[in-house]
Amino acid sequence: MSEIKNHKEALSHPVFKIITQAASSLGIECYVIGGFVRDYLLKRGTAKDIDIVAIGSGIELAREVAKILPNHPKVQVFKTYGTAMLKTDGIEVEFVGARKESYREDSRNPIVENGTLQDDQDRRDFSINTLALSLSSKNFGELLDPFRGIKDLTAKIIRTPLDPDITYSDDPLRMMRAIRFATQLNFKIEEQSLEAITKNKDRITIITKERIVDELHKIIGSNKPSTGFLLLERTGLLPYILPELTALKGIDEVEGQRHKDNFYHTLEVVDNISENTDDLWLRWAALLHDIGKAPTKKFSKKVGWTFHGHEFVGSKMVFKLFKRLKMPLNDKMKFVQKMVLMSSRPIVIASDVTDSAVRRLVFDAGDYIEELMTLCEADITTKNPKRFKKYHNNFKKVRQKMVEVEERDHIRNFQPPVSGEEIMKTFNIKPSREIGVIKEAIKEAILEGEIPNEHKAAFQFMLDKGKQLGLVVG
Repeated sequence: MSEIKNHKEALSHPVFKIITQAASSLGIECYVIGGFVRDYLLKRGTAKDIDIVAIGSGIELAREVAKILPNHPKVQVFKTYGTAMLKTDGIEVEFVGARKESYREDSRNPIVENGTLQDDQDRRDFSINTLALSLSSKNFGELLDPFRGIKDLTAKIIRTPLDPDITYSDDPLRMMRAIRFATQLNFKIEEQSLEAITKNKDRITIITKERIVDELHKIIGSNKPSTGFLLLERTGLLPYILPELTALKGIDEVEGQRHKDNFYHTLEVVDNISENTDDLWLRWAALLHDIGKAPTKKFSKKVGWTFHGHEFVGSKMVFKLFKRLKMPLNDKMKFVQKMVLMSSRPIVIASDVTDSAVRRLVFDAGDYIEELMTLCEADITTKNPKRFKKYHNNFKKVRQKMVEVEERDHIRNFQPPVSGEEIMKTFNIKPSREIGVIKEAIKEAILEGEIPNEHKAAFQFMLDKGKQLGLVVG
């Protein structure tokens, strides 16, 4: 990590010179602080959002900047928080006046007073987010590091600037943020902070579900999500957020028969799938694919441990979980439900890959067959090399059979070769139960391979089925 105290090269974007000019005309000092500086020092790429702290009014500074910028962007003002935001050249710039904060026990919303840069750095969550670069013309680019943020960046440590017990109690969302940063950056949370998070875990209940989910999304979207979920479990936060996962933890033993720990298995699956997809909702499906195993777990002397119907139960639990966390109850939730419901289907047919089983799989999965296969392949967590290879070879057979069946039978996005209108016209009947019976019979005959998915064969099948139902060609 660079120890150079001046970083003018970080401020090469024209907007910084304009902010300097605006601050100078108002006679105030200002600094770029937080994530922009942190990510620059970590060489994580160019940030698309910039936080500016002004020793004075952040709102006035934002308005002055907007006047000077060529496109005169609109300034959004948030008076309650004393902040303002504008967008320019694809970058979001937020302005705030330096402030000090105090908190009430029942809210994470602080009581705010004007303050110094030191006050503003004191109130920040982690030492790595207190780093600031001066935008004053006299010392443009100078790094201010009052809480040894550079040292913590180098050591890959998440540490609070002040007493962690106070930091996390004041704003419990910081507990989630600590775990999220540790996961995203592959940093360690220092021991005192971990103890403080554990001590204050019940304070998470004052945080809105939307804020919690926002942090969960970032943990799930990281390269190795298990890091975050292991920290959530270790600190005791997980039962407050996702008790369905906590319920999977542990191994029961009866008469010498044990089952695997489904919590740790789940985290392996999520890590596996994260190597192959950035799809947030498919990663959610991996996280929730086994949640039905806790309520369906049973032991019998004949077969040992079973989890019958866990996919169906799990898919129902997805709805309740999404509703509780105020997540979208739309097509995204339905997608996760479908993945959970079908999560064992390819595994079941992999050892005996028949045409009819594959046709039904493709028919039921529809547009999501590729996502389902990706989930099932991630579900292979055996440490036995022979079994691992065998399972993957079986999935290759399923995939090959899917290609063959689709080329021949066109099952994906299936449309009946014979329409309801054609059935009514042929038998000269009005809308009735018989039409549904015939259409369902044609679909089943195609899926079972009794007839090809084409009009001529389906029409003849329709005539035969109609005859069985006592219908006469009109």
